[in-house]
Amino acid sequence: MPSAHDTAYPQPAVLVLEDGRTFRGEAYGAQGSTVGEAVFCTGMTGYQETLTDPSYHRQVVVMTAPHIGNTGVNPEDMESERVWAAGLVVRDPALRPSNWRSQGELEGALREAGVVGISGVDTRALTRHLRDRGSMRVGIFSGPQAAAPQGELLRAVEEAPRMAGSALAAEVSTPEPYVVCPPEGIPTRFRVAALDMGIKGRTPALMAARGIEVHVLPSRTDADQLLALEPDGVFFSNGPGDPATADHEVGLLREVLERRIPFFGICFGNQLLGRALGLGTYKLPFGHRGINQPVLDRETGKVEVTSHNHGFAVAWPEGLATDRPADTDLGPVLCSHIALNDDVVEGLSCRDVPAFSVQYHPEAAAGPHDAEYLFDRFVDLLTSSTDKGAPHAQA
Repeated sequence: MPSAHDTAYPQPAVLVLEDGRTFRGEAYGAQGSTVGEAVFCTGMTGYQETLTDPSYHRQVVVMTAPHIGNTGVNPEDMESERVWAAGLVVRDPALRPSNWRSQGELEGALREAGVVGISGVDTRALTRHLRDRGSMRVGIFSGPQAAAPQGELLRAVEEAPRMAGSALAAEVSTPEPYVVCPPEGIPTRFRVAALDMGIKGRTPALMAARGIEVHVLPSRTDADQLLALEPDGVFFSNGPGDPATADHEVGLLREVLERRIPFFGICFGNQLLGRALGLGTYKLPFGHRGINQPVLDRETGKVEVTSHNHGFAVAWPEGLATDRPADTDLGPVLCSHIALNDDVVEGLSCRDVPAFSVQYHPEAAAGPHDAEYLFDRFVDLLTSSTDKGAPHAQA
């Protein structure tokens, strides 16, 4: 059975942006139609981890690297149990995978998952368009649907919900709690309640490798349910959607902070820490996505190459420089990390409560691993907040 991008059996496809700009190509993956927010990802590797990251829910990912699919796919590189991206845009799909770990083709995996994509697109021109105009809604239409009138396709795009104002964490969260224990031979030192708003599989695995028993909880968990676990610490994960909609999760975090329970958050969790402290959030023009974003850790003075996937950010108080602490009713908070490309707030550190967060992904599968030390920093916070890091009593 030839693949859809085989030149002998081309299937038409068209990409339509909400501002009316159109790109034509060939079907890649499942045929049909899909709509979502068009975003570009600058990573040259890690496309499987990107597609299975729940943070990409309702987003159509434009890969800026021109050649995609050459390492195939395999079960070990899944960051969740399914593909979450709404669609995929590539320029030059690999004719066949060439990697010793490959167990299948990317296009076949997309077809199996029902994910509509498009190939043969000038992704450089598309990325420049999104960079200049900002992320926007988009539709991919392939097969017979690609021949529909332009106005009809554009209306389908315009009817799609915007990312701003969308509450999506509950749509990607685990329906039931589960536990990730330390591997054999590593004693359990701490118990952490991790709120799943789109958590990636590598995150609890990295905490478990450091002696943490991780209780992964649904995003709608209430304070009584969380506190019943008697956690030594609380973790808030990455996730999709607008942080301004997450009032339930912010209220839960506020109670955690008031009880002085050690807290660590990443990505969406960073934005929610900002909200819990009284800071605002806002939508970035085109966001940060990829595995090559430079961030300065102000505590160490080191520049880290980091993995990102976020379209929203924490708003620092107007008129206050990010190198000065912001006053909150829970004490001063510092901008601990800063994006070197555009000065976006990339981390928060509280002085009077045991809490910190970062906007990027220290668990980055496919790399880079510059920021993995942040899990050790969380262990240090747990250690200083408990009985010298004594093993947590087993349930």
